[in-house]
Parts: sequence; structure tokens; C-alpha cells
Amino acid sequence: MVVLLLVLFLKVSPLEFALLALSILLVLCAEMMNTAVEAVVDLVSPGFHPLAKIAKDTAAGAVLIAACGAAIMGYLILAKYIMPRYGEVLAMIGTPSDMGTIVSILIVTIVVIMVKSLTGSGTPLRGGIPSGHAAVAFSMATALSLKTGDPLISMLAVSLAAMVSHSRLLLRIHTMREIILGSCIGAGITLMVLLLFMKFGG
Repeated sequence: MVVLLLVLFLKVSPLEFALLALSILLVLCAEMMNTAVEAVVDLVSPGFHPLAKIAKDTAAGAVLIAACGAAIMGYLILAKYIMPRYGEVLAMIGTPSDMGTIVSILIVTIVVIMVKSLTGSGTPLRGGIPSGHAAVAFSMATALSLKTGDPLISMLAVSLAAMVSHSRLLLRIHTMREIILGSCIGAGITLMVLLLFMKFGG
């Protein structure tokens, strides 16, 4: 829904809109088939069975392939609309200094440790509020985005930061709230520090 609403504002062509809509519908159909396969497998084989695992994994793999295809289609169509505007935003902010980048990451790390100490949750390297991995990952992604000024590199960096953060959720080391808080701390502090360095010629 978000993508389809976005393309209305970007004024894509009817053909591009149709291709995006079909890609999204393909993913949804694959997900529905995956759900149906899982339900049938659970009905036929309530206990663990190697063949049941293969059936579920294959159905889930079909969803993944469809999602990858939709992502490629979305990038090929939307890149020419989004990338130039995103690049303009990065160019407006400017390019930070190397020292500013190092200082911002150090400050983010110190702030995370201080907040964990104040809240008495987790350890400096594991658990607690906020997620240190998410904070540092988004700090680096923000710095890299501004340093390169390249929209594609920025999106890849943010995607990697999101994957690092998501891994903490999958491992049940952090909650979604802790990860979001860490991400905001990392990106927010880094952006403020780099802007200060650029303003005062650091």
C-alpha cells in the first residue's frame, strides 16, 4: 500500500504502475500459497517430519524469490524517480570530515553505555536499553550516507544497518522498542555531530 501510494505522488507511467502492482500481487499470492501449504502440512503431519520441513521450506523459498523479484522490479522502476531527489537531500547537508565521523561514532557508543548504566539494564555489549548494535550500525550508515553522497550506497548502508538490528530481534536479545530507540540515537546523534563539525569547520 505504501509503495502504491508513493508511485501516485511520483507520477510514474501506467505501464510502470502496472508492473509494480503485479509484482506486489505476486508476492501476496506466493505468501497465501505458503500459508495454505503450511496449514495442509500441519493438518497431515502434526509432528515433525523431514518431508514436512522440506514442503514448508520450499513454500517459504517461493515467497522469498517472489519478494526478491518485486524488490528488483521496484528498484528498476523507482530508482530514476527517487535517487535524484535523495541525492539532492544528501548534497544539501554536505560532506562531513573524517574527524567528525570518528567523533560521532565514539559519542554514540559512549551515550549507549551511559544510558544502559542509568537504566540498569543489560551489559555494555549485550541486551538492555537501547540496542548498542543498532545505534552503532545506524551511526555508521548515516556517516557513510553523508560521506559518499551516493543514494544507492546510502540505501545499501541503511539496509545493512537494518539487518544488523533485525538480527538482535531474531536472537531475542532486544525488543523492537530497544532497537528503534538505538537506531534513533545512532542516526540522530551522528547527524547532529556531523552538522556541527561541518558548520564550525571541524
